[in-house]
Amino acid sequence: MDFYGFYTGKIFDAYKFLGAHVEPACGVTFRTFAPGASRISLIGEFTGWKERTMNRVHDGNFWECYEETARPGQMYKYRIYKQDGSFMDHCDPYGFGMELRPNSASIIRDLSVYQFKDEKWMLKRSDCKEKPLNIYELHFGSFKKPSDEADDWYSYAEMADILIPYLKEYGYNYIEIMPLSEHPCDESWGYQNTGFFSPTSRYGTAEELMQFIDSCHQNEIGVIMDFVPVHFAVDGYALANYDGTALFEYPHQDVGVSEWGSCNFMHSRGETRCFLQSAANYWLTEYHADGIRMDAISRMIYWQGEPARGVNNTAVDFIREMNDGLKAMHPSAILAAEDSTSYPGVTKPATEGGLGFDYKWDMGWMNDTLDYFRTAPEYRSENYHKLTFSMMYYYNDRYLLPLSHDETVHGKASILQKMSGDYAEKFPQARAFYMYMYAHPGKKLNFMGNEIGQLREWDEKKEQDWFLLKYPNHDSFHRFMKELNALYLTRPALSSGDYAQNGFTWLDCHQEARCIYAFERTDGKERIAAVFNFSDKEQEDFQLTVPGAKEMSVLLASDRDIYGGTNPYKETVIKLKNETAMLTLAPYSAVYYLIAV
Repeated sequence: MDFYGFYTGKIFDAYKFLGAHVEPACGVTFRTFAPGASRISLIGEFTGWKERTMNRVHDGNFWECYEETARPGQMYKYRIYKQDGSFMDHCDPYGFGMELRPNSASIIRDLSVYQFKDEKWMLKRSDCKEKPLNIYELHFGSFKKPSDEADDWYSYAEMADILIPYLKEYGYNYIEIMPLSEHPCDESWGYQNTGFFSPTSRYGTAEELMQFIDSCHQNEIGVIMDFVPVHFAVDGYALANYDGTALFEYPHQDVGVSEWGSCNFMHSRGETRCFLQSAANYWLTEYHADGIRMDAISRMIYWQGEPARGVNNTAVDFIREMNDGLKAMHPSAILAAEDSTSYPGVTKPATEGGLGFDYKWDMGWMNDTLDYFRTAPEYRSENYHKLTFSMMYYYNDRYLLPLSHDETVHGKASILQKMSGDYAEKFPQARAFYMYMYAHPGKKLNFMGNEIGQLREWDEKKEQDWFLLKYPNHDSFHRFMKELNALYLTRPALSSGDYAQNGFTWLDCHQEARCIYAFERTDGKERIAAVFNFSDKEQEDFQLTVPGAKEMSVLLASDRDIYGGTNPYKETVIKLKNETAMLTLAPYSAVYYLIAV
């Protein structure tokens, strides 16, 4: 390893030097970085948990030892002595495996054992900027469960057999998995890590996770990993005060503790930068992950996430340099930012002074749209332009439209429950809402359960309420979402022009009194008109003008009887007179029309 590069934050594969490495002949070499330690011992199954002295090497800040009897699958820890003589047993920051909570030992893993068979996928994958990107976000342990026990989970291998057929049938071409790096608290959902290089043992081993991702690729499904570069768990056996000093975190409480009570990474330190960017590269390289979604980026851009505190320039520089390096190594991988701020250039290339992400979550679109649909129909006229505002700023960045896990917890209600009105009124509104989402420019992300009209908030201890599909409203809604997804994946007009100025045109956005909206999507060849009535009344004699159009045919209508509506919608072709059609729109309805010129 280039040690100068390590101290200056330039290394992206520090995990190839640090950690526990299985040697070709036999045995394992252990290395850790702990400049503040007075001495370190290795303890593990192979020593009978007796201390083996580690030696200072290189510049004295690194510690190393070789154990001939150590083997993959065995547990180990570092006993790190502080300057005052006290000690703490730590897991390996660069460990490739780890015990399940409440235990905390690292586990030796041989990353070379599994051989991927996804060459075809890896050669042709892209960042999807000109393609449909329909992401199914999931929490691995609560999509489906073997039993009602909170800590009973399907393995990585079992989930491949359960999840992949579902994704293929229902039209999701990517998944985004909430953090799989090891974490001690189930309720943190993986966002408070102790093992940044360790796939959680809740679901199996590193090799089994590789096999899961390989299976996804062989079925044309990309895998985006959720990654947390802002903060880490406070547990004493992990990163906190690792060598007796604040090695990874800030030494001062005012900036050292996050709003979640966790430790904030100190991004000005080269060693910390190398740790984080090596972790991101690790998932992309060793596991063939197709992308990284970075959590809570606003907390890196601004001190404690508050613009009033000012920009954290060292953290911003780190993001820019990390993304630049990751894109150079993995040009077809997706880098996505969860960022709710108006900080400029989040998706502008790092070489041009931007942060270098491929996509930014459009939190403004999400909040405004959900607020609109929470509003009772009689008040929507005065909130009409909540739905037009997103296109005022849309071209500032490359946006992804998220309906994530955060919108289904903590008293926010599920997406279906957010719709105004009683139980029966929620379904037609939700269908129209989703058609609006899928026609709006930007890539798509939906959290598991949204597609079946989940009624209760998400709980990581329970599987999704699949029993709902026994009820007609939910079964019809599920069918509708399946067909909407299929249409999105197969109609280039809905995705290829996402970031082109001419990919979107308002056809009518001044029907405030009637709550009608209409716009056109195009990829330069195919043209689709999307028309929405978000009022609770039928709207007759709506005059729609479509430049250059001679006729329109219905592609998808949310009020079809097979989806729970009342209209049979047999083969429907509408002739336009002088580029104008007279339409009657059902309450809470949306229609996609294929335009013929």
